Amino acid sequence: MDDKNLFENGIVEEGNVSVSITLEDDTVLECVVLNIFSAGDREYIAVMPEDDNDEGTVYLYRYSETKEGQPELTNIETDEEYEIVAEAFDELLDEEEFEELFDEDDL
Repeated sequence: MDDKNLFENGIVEEGNVSVSITLEDDTVLECVVLNIFSAGDREYIAVMPEDDNDEGTVYLYRYSETKEGQPELTNIETDEEYEIVAEAFDELLDEEEFEELFDEDDL
């Protein structure tokens, strides 16, 4: 099974898939993949550092795959693009919270 199949159905179960992210200062963070989602005509990935200590830091990147099927993350290039991506991710979180509340009411 390739990595993308793990993401296709929404938010990945915590701790299931992780990636290493290198920041501009060459710091390497191990991050948990939260979601791969579409915004506009591109796909994006949301990740959170494994050792975030509940601060809620989320990093957003463009997501694509190489010809070999390997995940490839690239920086979001403009503030406008970032706003679109952040709004799409917020909407996904709102949907997840709604679904969790709905599921709890059904119990």
